[in-house]
Amino acid sequence: MHRFILFSVLVQALVQAVPLIFHKETTKYGIDDPDPRSKDIIDLSFYGNSLLGKPDQELTGALVGNFSADTDDVNPEELGSYLEGDMLVPETAITMKNGLITQTSRWPGGVVPYRIRGTFNALELAVIQDAIDEYHRRTCIRFVPHKGERDYISIINDSSGCWSAVGRVGGQQKINLQTPGCLGRPGTVLHELMHALGFLHEQSRKERDDYVAIQYMNIRWRALRNFRKVDNTEAFGVPYDYGSVMHYSKRAFSFNGQPTIVAKQADGAYRMGQRLGFSDLDIEKLHRMYGCGAQETTEPATEAASSTTVPMNSTTTITATSPNPYVEGFNSTLSGLVAGQKELGIATEQRL
Repeated sequence: MHRFILFSVLVQALVQAVPLIFHKETTKYGIDDPDPRSKDIIDLSFYGNSLLGKPDQELTGALVGNFSADTDDVNPEELGSYLEGDMLVPETAITMKNGLITQTSRWPGGVVPYRIRGTFNALELAVIQDAIDEYHRRTCIRFVPHKGERDYISIINDSSGCWSAVGRVGGQQKINLQTPGCLGRPGTVLHELMHALGFLHEQSRKERDDYVAIQYMNIRWRALRNFRKVDNTEAFGVPYDYGSVMHYSKRAFSFNGQPTIVAKQADGAYRMGQRLGFSDLDIEKLHRMYGCGAQETTEPATEAASSTTVPMNSTTTITATSPNPYVEGFNSTLSGLVAGQKELGIATEQRL
């Protein structure tokens, strides 16, 4: 009897000492941290099987092939026939999910194994490397060369536009960056990598109507589905961000050249659709999803040494003494690139 009473007292003390709540912290944005249990699973049930499809070279590839980063006022990832323009799980992967994508997950520890496959030239590889370096500088995310891990991303450049799956699907998952269109603006690579890390488009947030007005009369009818709100979006307590690298441009999917998204705040109009780089709130969301906290701001030396980096807009001679084993199709000879280097360099400076 005494043992039972003692046991009951101990149980009661434990219940009172460890309540079933999670500690929340208030950041500089004045928003409490969300329940950390929600960070691992990415709920895609809203989309059902509409994420599944086949790479589209006929329409999307042609549009992105004609895209000009210097003159077009939309982004290349907004030209796709895929869900929301650039969200795609190729049907070759459906056996892993029985034909229905309901959820994916984040990458454990923020570590993302990757390979680059394709025919990227040295300057195009530099754009990709710059994006990876930006993640390494500003977040705890680490893209590491693939060395046999089951789950990894494969960066390719088929003529089918800019697209990615959302979150860690399992096995090899592709990110397509059609050249040169998808590499004309630095933020496009950041954008597709953010999809792979588990993020949706900013304007699909459930509270978006408080910040933007969708102009349905100007949207191509086949693209109307791209402007749905997703009720179960997870923004990790970060405010709506017009300047997010994940936000559509104001004329995305317009059939008549008129705006499809109108900002309700004065400063939002010119910020929407920027692809210059991360916004501060993009970084905050990445930190919250992956629990970054305080982390190193420079790329680990082991990773820097394992990749071939060609600086963008470099004034030095571009050379490569040996092929990069993690970049399939990368040739150590750079003949034929010098003639196009000046043109691409100028275009890159203008875009920045």
